[in-house]
Amino acid sequence: MVLRASRALLQVMATSLAPALERVTVSQFRALVLLSALGPTRIGALAERLGVHQSTFTRTTDRMVEAGIVRRVENPDNRREVLVEATEVGLAHVREVAFRRRVEIEHVVSRLEPTQRLALCDALEAFARVSAEPTLESLAVLGG
Repeated sequence: MVLRASRALLQVMATSLAPALERVTVSQFRALVLLSALGPTRIGALAERLGVHQSTFTRTTDRMVEAGIVRRVENPDNRREVLVEATEVGLAHVREVAFRRRVEIEHVVSRLEPTQRLALCDALEAFARVSAEPTLESLAVLGG
C-alpha cells in the first residue's frame, strides 16, 4: 500500500518536473534547487553537496551561465573567491516545478471524500513525524 502510494507521488513529481527538463538538465535543476535554498554558494561547496567533482561542476556552471540560469558573483567576504547564484530565470524554473507539484497534488486530493482527506492528512503527518528529516541534497534529487 505505501509502496503504491510512493509510486503515485513519484508520478506527481515526474509530471511536475518534466516541463522544466525541456529547458535544463537534471543536474542543472538539482543545482538550482540547492541555490534557491542556500543563496550564493562557492562552486566547490555546491559540487560537494551534489556529489560531483568540482571540475565537472565547473563545466556545468559554465553551461548554466551561458543559459542565463546562474551567474558568478564575487564573494563580498573574500574577493579571491567566486560564488554562484541563481538568476531570476533559474529561480523561475524551481518555482514552476513547485507550483506544478502543488497543482498535481491538489488535483489528486480533491478527488477524495472529505473524511478520506482528513484521514490522509493525519496519516501523512504521522509518517512525516516518524521519518528522518530529509537533507537538502536528497530533496534536490527530484526538485525539492
